[in-house]
Amino acid sequence: MTVDREQVLRSAAALLTRKSTATMDEVAKAAGIGRATLHRHFAGRDALVRALENLGIQEFEAALDAAALDEGASEQALRRLIAAVEPSAGLLSFLVTENQLFEGDEINEGWNRLDARVCAFFRRGQERGEFRIDLTPAWLTEALYGLVSTGAWAVLAGRVAGQDFQYMIVELLLGGARRSVGQ
Repeated sequence: MTVDREQVLRSAAALLTRKSTATMDEVAKAAGIGRATLHRHFAGRDALVRALENLGIQEFEAALDAAALDEGASEQALRRLIAAVEPSAGLLSFLVTENQLFEGDEINEGWNRLDARVCAFFRRGQERGEFRIDLTPAWLTEALYGLVSTGAWAVLAGRVAGQDFQYMIVELLLGGARRSVGQ
């Protein structure tokens, strides 16, 4: 039987989004494969998390591309970005809590690439007079990541309706980032 590696990763992502402490046995069961098969593809949890990291980076890059952040008003571009990232929000939320991904010398360069693109977006919005200039682009980037992660967890826990995910994130971020008259 041929195992679809991407399907295994997506099953693992769905499980780990709900239960970040899931064992490899639980991941294998969720993917509908045996533990030995899972280990043939991923030597252990670290290898699985690294593969999920690559998937998350790939999906976030695709969301950035789909959002066309350089086109139109910054507010509309942000709305497009949140809509594009929503399907991956749970995976990204899991990844930002995985300390092993952000320790030591082997930090995936993909994170820096993503950060640079999002920071550049916020900087352009500031230069156009659409976003506050007293908040750094780096801070706005971190705030975006935090809201996406928190939104994903809140929807997963049933504290927030899934249909409100985009609205709540965009409105809270823009309410704090939008430049007011006289600033």
